[in-house]
Amino acid sequence: VQLQASGGGLVQAGDSLRLSCVGSGRTFSRDDMGWFRQAPGKEREFVAVIRWTGVTYYVDSVKGRFTISRDNAENAVYLQMNSLKLEDTAVYYCAVGSSGSAYYTLTENYNYWGQGTQVTVSS
Repeated sequence: VQLQASGGGLVQAGDSLRLSCVGSGRTFSRDDMGWFRQAPGKEREFVAVIRWTGVTYYVDSVKGRFTISRDNAENAVYLQMNSLKLEDTAVYYCAVGSSGSAYYTLTENYNYWGQGTQVTVSS
C-alpha cells in the first residue's frame, strides 16, 4: 500500500495551494482519509479528516481556509488551502486510518502515510 502526496510548493502569504494524495495497493473508500502537518521542531499535528461518509473535521486554525475532499473512484484525497499564512509552513502528510474513529486527531489512528510534501509560505 502506498500513498503519494504532491502539490506542495513555495507561495506567498494569501496565496492558495491544492495538495493531492493518491493511494495504491488497496481501495480506501471505507476509510477515513486525513492530512497532518509537521513544522520544523514541532510535533506532527492534525489538519483535517474526511470520513468515508463525507463528514469532515478541521483543526481550528484552518477552518474557513482549508477544504478537504476525496474522490473514491481515484482513491484520492485533496486539501485545498486558501489564504495561506506564514504559520501554515510545514511538511504536509496524507494518511489513511480507521473508519469512524473518535481519535481522528491522533497519528496513532492512521495506518498508512504518504511521504510528505513541503509547503512554504513566505511574506
